[in-house]
Amino acid sequence: MAANKVFRFGPVALTNTLTTNILNPPTATGGTNGGSSSNYIVLKHMRVVNKTVGAVTFSLWLGATGANAAGTEVVGIGLSVPANSYVDWFGLMRLDAADFLVGGASAATSLSIEGEGEIGVAG
Repeated sequence: MAANKVFRFGPVALTNTLTTNILNPPTATGGTNGGSSSNYIVLKHMRVVNKTVGAVTFSLWLGATGANAAGTEVVGIGLSVPANSYVDWFGLMRLDAADFLVGGASAATSLSIEGEGEIGVAG
């Protein structure tokens, strides 16, 4: 039997638009009578790196595409990343087909984000 596969996204430069889609699980289709199913992602680690000589903040939400609605904040809401440094997040965050990791930074392209976890097929 197949199991979840190790997955990595990024690095991706964060823009200063806080409604930018950063990550969303793909869908899978194909095969005769294979139908289609959605994938899911289980994030276990994210790192936000600051390449500038000044502190920059970032914010991430989990919800609808291009949305950062109140109550959907998940990581680093206005969290400051020190100059020439990074911030790590560790946990277990599942993203299903309708879930988007959305966010941005206080200064365009000053921060980059990358992460690791697992990707699998939802029943």
